[in-house]
Amino acid sequence: MSLGLRPRLKARPSFLDLIKIQHIDTLSIAPVELNPEPLPQLPLSPSPTTIQFIVPNPSKEIANMAPQRDADGEDQFGSIYSVSGPVVVAENMIGVAMYELVKVGHDNLVGEVIRIEADRATIQVYEETAGVTVGDPVVRTGKPLSVELGPGLMETIYDGIQRPLKAIADNSQSIYIPRGVSAPALNREKDWDFKPIMKVGDHITGGDIWGTVYENSLLDDHKILFPPRARGTITRIAEKGSYKVDQKILEVEFDGKKTEYSMMHTWPVRVPRPTTEKLAADKPFIVGQRVLDALFPSVQGGTVAIPGAFGCGKTVISQSVSKFSNSDIIVYVGCGERGNEMAEVLMDFPELSIDIDGRKEPIMKRTTLIANTSNMPVAAREASIYTGKSPQHVLSVFSTLHLHLHQHLPFITTSITIVHGTRGKFEAAQAAINGFQIQVRLR
Repeated sequence: MSLGLRPRLKARPSFLDLIKIQHIDTLSIAPVELNPEPLPQLPLSPSPTTIQFIVPNPSKEIANMAPQRDADGEDQFGSIYSVSGPVVVAENMIGVAMYELVKVGHDNLVGEVIRIEADRATIQVYEETAGVTVGDPVVRTGKPLSVELGPGLMETIYDGIQRPLKAIADNSQSIYIPRGVSAPALNREKDWDFKPIMKVGDHITGGDIWGTVYENSLLDDHKILFPPRARGTITRIAEKGSYKVDQKILEVEFDGKKTEYSMMHTWPVRVPRPTTEKLAADKPFIVGQRVLDALFPSVQGGTVAIPGAFGCGKTVISQSVSKFSNSDIIVYVGCGERGNEMAEVLMDFPELSIDIDGRKEPIMKRTTLIANTSNMPVAAREASIYTGKSPQHVLSVFSTLHLHLHQHLPFITTSITIVHGTRGKFEAAQAAINGFQIQVRLR
């Protein structure tokens, strides 16, 4: 057997070659070898050269991963990925925190982050999401959902996220709440008569009373508390006079850093107020209904649940308790109430009066209403429960809580709770009441 060189194979003509009628031998000719150019010789001594740095342009996908910032570097922007009713999924939300407050869409709808997965965040919107589309901006605020605490809460009706309904109605000239509307919870234009209690050089810590304000004839001694988790030495405090609620009238120094405070402060609604001691309940809570006071007595600082079906009179009892009980302040939270029931409260309360030192005073002067009716977005009902959290010596009436009850009762002091009723819901209410802290001293 003889071995020989393999003959050179000719390239097979392609269909395109046949169309061009090119000869097959022309395709088999090897290309002419190219002579490479000689490399330049290296210089004997190094010479200075200028190096140009070229910044690569990121692709569209990489550029969208990092959140954008405004000029101050505070607000960050994402974009809507999907919309399903009040639940919105936003992308490009790297760094967002749970329960962070966001503004959704071009109308700046109020929303709250309830789930985080990679760079996407699930947002619960507290307003109607009609018209919100994929790609609309989502603005991060970097703050949790909070409420404003200070003078001016009484005689005011709010929605579930503490927006003053009367101020919104006056500004919009409409009976409906415009989408994306924003209004301060406390009146910034009204002057309050402030009287200092502490002086320069005093040490102050969270929960201390450093001044009083005359709010109305029923609350002539509204105490101003120092914000929790703060402390220091007073370096400046305003004299007795009239000041606005957001005016800085107190300066405190701690560890070489000075901080100014006003008569109001904000507090996250999901964070319970710090306490130092639980107090035993030793005073009766007079409801005002003889059958309830005799057969179903309760104490100040306790919790009462009134379960029942629709239309059996639960709201009538809660309104009666708000009108005639021996409480100093009333926080009425209409969570999921029908609109006509809240309208009845608004019509009856201004006409009612109580006797204080021989004079009659309207009951609205000691009442704050949080109206979140059944025709408002369902997602805002949970926020209204947190908004209704109250300090001690306050009657909180939570009406139509449904299954939110077992989550929120530990934050309530004196409360009357209305529960719609299946057996499972009542058992959840009973379990929450059994584990409820009776009364606390705020700190």
